Amino acid sequence: MSLLRFFRDKLPLILVFFIGWVVMLCFFAGFHDSLEQAVIISVLYFASVICALLLEYFLKAGFYKNARASLERLDKKYLLPEMLDTPSFAEGEICRELLCEAGKSMTEQVSDYKRQSDDFREFIELWVHEVKLPVASLSLMSHNDGEAGAKYSAQLKRLDGLIENVLYYSRSENAQKDYLITEIPLGAAFKGAALSARESLLEKNVTLKTQGLDIKVTTDAKWLEYIFTQLITNSLKYFSPEREPVIEVSAYEDDRAVRLSFKDNGIGIPDTDLPYVFEKTFTGENGRIGAKSTGMGLYIVKSLCKKLGTDITARSFPGEWTEFVITFGKNDLFRL
Repeated sequence: MSLLRFFRDKLPLILVFFIGWVVMLCFFAGFHDSLEQAVIISVLYFASVICALLLEYFLKAGFYKNARASLERLDKKYLLPEMLDTPSFAEGEICRELLCEAGKSMTEQVSDYKRQSDDFREFIELWVHEVKLPVASLSLMSHNDGEAGAKYSAQLKRLDGLIENVLYYSRSENAQKDYLITEIPLGAAFKGAALSARESLLEKNVTLKTQGLDIKVTTDAKWLEYIFTQLITNSLKYFSPEREPVIEVSAYEDDRAVRLSFKDNGIGIPDTDLPYVFEKTFTGENGRIGAKSTGMGLYIVKSLCKKLGTDITARSFPGEWTEFVITFGKNDLFRL
């Protein structure tokens, strides 16, 4: 709050003081007091007024300056009332009380929404576990139904993958509660993902090439396997019919990190879509033209990588290839 703005806000009060001074001069004139007395009284009068206004300004300016500084330091802005000292003027006390009441109400509302969100997430997780049982039963039954059973099995496999997406998406916001951080070889996680997608890989005659997957990283094995599964599923949607499909997975390390490259020779990603492939529900040009896409797979992958403390980036040459690079930071403290 600037001094100029303060005095501008006080203009009505200053006008009242001025009118009072004029009335006082009229009294002096009526009682035929000397000019020297009128001047002395006027100087003392205006000095008192100015001192009172300046004192009020410095009290309020100090409070508001401290409030703004506290607000800038806080990550959670709604905690501002807890950071403020009790002000020494009535308006500041009222302002602080109002902020406290508003913050309390907001916290209660957020708690209610969080509780509802937790209840819904628990329901989704329970539903996923329940619905997996009939899907697994139908999958077993379809294996005994010849050629038609194979078609049913493929659709059930796709349905099971979509159910997995629902489960992992519901858990992705609170993945830290389901962590089991260990040192695992990349090859073990990729092998599990490849086995889960083996029918689709065999159906499309995909060639898998791996290199350097004996390197170990510190992460959660289950989440990493799911990430690999999503990348494989994504590649299966966008292979080019003009050449034999190939997926190349390789890893290399330096002093600071382990980098894993997941590359396919599919149709690639248009340059205009590439910056948005990890955004929620983004399907892009390929998703609208060809394969069915929800735009959630890569979003979940990005969210899980962020929770695991890893980074994932994408690059592509349209019509030729797409590559995802996952960077794992090295954790020497874990080895100790």
